[in-house]
Amino acid sequence: MTVRHTLYGEVIQPDNSAQTAPRWKAPTYPVPAALALIGGVLIGFGAVWGLLALLLALALGWPAGKTWLVAACCLLAAAGFVRERQWQNAPDALASWVGAQVTLEGDWDGQLLHLDSPRAALALAPKPTGPAGRLTVSGRIIQPDGRRIPGGFDYAFWLRVQGVREVLVAAEVKQLRPERGVRGWFRRGLSVNLSRQQSALLRAVELGERNDISQETFNDGLNVRDAFTRAGLAHLMALSGQNVALLVGALTWLLARLLPIRWTRARYPLLLFALGGFLWLVGPSPSITRAVLMGGLVLLSLWLGRGKLDIYGVLGLSAIASLLYQPGWLFDVGFQLSFLAVLGLSVSPRLAALLPEKWPLWLRLALVVTPCAELATLPVVLHTFGQLPLLSLPANLAAAAIMAVLVPLGYLAGLLGPLAFVVNWLLGPLASALLWLVGVFGRAPVLTWGVISPAGFAVYGVFVAAFLLVLYRRVPLWVLPLVALLGGAATALPAVLRPASEIVYLDVGQGDSSLIRTPKLTMLIDGGGTPRGDYDVGARTVLPALRAMGVRSLGIVVATHADADHIEGLISVVRGIPVGELWIGQRTDDPNLQMLLRAAQERRVPVREVRRGDAVQAGEAKFTVLWPTGTPFSEDDNDNSIVVKLDMPRFHTVFLGDLPDPLESQLGVGQLDVLKTAHHGSRFSSGETFLAETRPKNAVISVGRNTYGHPNSQVLDRLAAAGVRVWRTDQVGTVRWPLP
Repeated sequence: MTVRHTLYGEVIQPDNSAQTAPRWKAPTYPVPAALALIGGVLIGFGAVWGLLALLLALALGWPAGKTWLVAACCLLAAAGFVRERQWQNAPDALASWVGAQVTLEGDWDGQLLHLDSPRAALALAPKPTGPAGRLTVSGRIIQPDGRRIPGGFDYAFWLRVQGVREVLVAAEVKQLRPERGVRGWFRRGLSVNLSRQQSALLRAVELGERNDISQETFNDGLNVRDAFTRAGLAHLMALSGQNVALLVGALTWLLARLLPIRWTRARYPLLLFALGGFLWLVGPSPSITRAVLMGGLVLLSLWLGRGKLDIYGVLGLSAIASLLYQPGWLFDVGFQLSFLAVLGLSVSPRLAALLPEKWPLWLRLALVVTPCAELATLPVVLHTFGQLPLLSLPANLAAAAIMAVLVPLGYLAGLLGPLAFVVNWLLGPLASALLWLVGVFGRAPVLTWGVISPAGFAVYGVFVAAFLLVLYRRVPLWVLPLVALLGGAATALPAVLRPASEIVYLDVGQGDSSLIRTPKLTMLIDGGGTPRGDYDVGARTVLPALRAMGVRSLGIVVATHADADHIEGLISVVRGIPVGELWIGQRTDDPNLQMLLRAAQERRVPVREVRRGDAVQAGEAKFTVLWPTGTPFSEDDNDNSIVVKLDMPRFHTVFLGDLPDPLESQLGVGQLDVLKTAHHGSRFSSGETFLAETRPKNAVISVGRNTYGHPNSQVLDRLAAAGVRVWRTDQVGTVRWPLP
């Protein structure tokens, strides 16, 4: 096979000789070296996978017969270990400021606030709207939460990878002066004579600034950034090889027409300078750093007359440079997706060679590059985002044509600054066309998925090995579907043989949401929510947690009462996952309840008004409604809360909503193993009489940061006096309680 690399090694040209069976080649030296460095970083982090990576590196380096290569692998492994330890133990300049109310001034880049003194960075919540620039802001410094729900986003670790350990909450902007200089000039060029949404899109695509586009919505309320993800086009806003290829390609075309033929070699240093300037403009991130390094290495090789480089060698060198600079990038999803995508694209020419030769080469490559990249990144995408776009191939084919013009034109607009109106008359319609395309494919169905276990990653690895063996004609084609079938059965069989049986008290902040999973029925009681802000707890917290746990449908959803912190999140849940039945206590004109009922009507979910004595038997589990008794209803929503008791042969618990004492004592609950305390542990809950009756060994309090004094100290004292162990979601996160 004749191989031709592009500037950054992501597309390779096949020829007819690809039909002959290729011979295996030992990997180039940077490959085992990069694996050794990765192994050292992982060992420093305490991950057992690091030993496997190091052993693989030595196994690849030893047969080469190069003692220096084995020694280099050992040195790089040690360097990776040391750099990871330095990264983990770096001093925290803001540690003594945690808990303080402060006013800070620094450079805001749309993602983080960079302070001059002390030299540190921190995140802001909420993020300021508007451009990057010099920002004065006040708020309270806290340490961020980690992963607190199944499949949840580990915000603390993500910030740590960015070199940040603190967040300024309740951030109030005092002054924001737009950035001046080259970056300010460039940003102005991306907004002249453009709508707010068009400008936000261009800053995301050209500069990787996704803060403003994350706040944009389509007319029907669909978030623009979510639509990019659902369409399989999120990578367009993550600066990577595509940006580098289009930038270098456009400059190469321009220089070929401006420079005399005898000055052809002079274009390489100019292109290298342009790549360096581009990296300075957008700032280093894992994906763009990888692309610039690979592009720079290829350009340097061509300039020095060394010819084209091996794609795996260039990729290995880029990984070594990136991880020595910032070892934490190894744990960044952008880093993982970027390198995996290149590995997937490296086999695209061989796959393209299997298509009919009469098809144009560009068409064959266009048809295979997206599936190759998706196959390589599949486990990371499913594990991290919990969904796989089903129409990403046509979406990417259509978007590629727009991006081929939009990206170079956008860079030209940025260079023109305030004079960009001469090109923005064309750039605006192109941005609108891309937004329209995203809106269309962003409403297409997606395949949802849960968190992938180590066994799932192992099965995927076996499938990829089988795919490569088939592609290189080492085994027959029928092996591939057989491996896929056996692998799918191996991962699905345990859940069938031993279905989940547990209660999951989800950490939804200052709210309430409990999932009950039994072999015969899955019930969700409340979905959290917030009376302030636009954060959708149902879409952003509850639904991802359900998908992460492999919950594909809910038999019953219970809206205990109309308080926003209990049912607001259920609106997105009912719209986002199949529901068998919705239980409510009474119909009121509360806006949240009305929206929930409309969502149930849209999804054709039966609505049932339950009363005391209603019950459902699901195998050994019996769900009984203990409250409300019916009319007349109280004027206080809390007094009308639905109370559900779960009885099993060796386990008893109750879910009280916000029902206050003394109504708790009128329920006749009986003895409990676990008490789900009412109303987030308010002073009106868990009275002495009720605790004496129920005698629970454990109590779960669903609570978050609040100004209501929840949980009340008197309630905690009563629980302690009764010998009850307390589990608080604000302290331990989500509580998962196995059912016997």
